[in-house]
Amino acid sequence: MKSLAELAAIREKMKDKVILREGSANKRVVVGMATCGIAAGARPVLNAFVSEINAAGLSGEASVTQTGCIGICQYEPVAEVFEGDTKTTYVKLTPEKVAEIVEKHIKGGQVVQAYTIGNADK
Repeated sequence: MKSLAELAAIREKMKDKVILREGSANKRVVVGMATCGIAAGARPVLNAFVSEINAAGLSGEASVTQTGCIGICQYEPVAEVFEGDTKTTYVKLTPEKVAEIVEKHIKGGQVVQAYTIGNADK
């Protein structure tokens, strides 16, 4: 970094990601980021949620945060989508699955049943 202008440019570039990860929107995505989740690939899943929600223009409607252990290590990477009092738990996630979840659930309002915990062993 060589100047305040360069720092300001970096800040502006990262602003959407920070707001998205700290916001209090109607829908909240919480990704399990304990060591078990990280080892299973949770970091790319978290980044995919941030990128996909931002790209879809949903940063005002959905926020993405991380948490520690969710308690179902055999299903990692895990993300929970909260909408009011409703919670949907998605398991064994990949960045490709995240794109579908954002499109169908976060944007379209329909749970992607194939990736939920109840369907994980099918």
